[in-house]
Amino acid sequence: MANPWAGEVGLVIDGQHHVLKLTLGALAELEAGLKAGTLLGLVERFEAGQFSSRDVLMLIVAGLRGGGWQGHAPDLMQADIEGGPMAAARVAAELLARAFTVPGERAG
Repeated sequence: MANPWAGEVGLVIDGQHHVLKLTLGALAELEAGLKAGTLLGLVERFEAGQFSSRDVLMLIVAGLRGGGWQGHAPDLMQADIEGGPMAAARVAAELLARAFTVPGERAG
């Protein structure tokens, strides 16, 4: 079960529940993968609703890695995400919000 107070978000992939979390290491890996741009730019794209499917995939992978998953982005290319792409985008947005919000504060 994901603990939102610890910055965790749950996601079901191929019928298996995963806990995702953007740890400092996961954030560093995410930032390195952005190539051009910053985490702030990524946050701004999500806030403006201008994110790409690549952004969502990178966030999901980083969150999974922060939760202990040992896989890589290509492992998710054929995966069945419960709720589809919209659920994946929601989880990605929640990960960002929880990573950069102090518990007890409201995001936005």
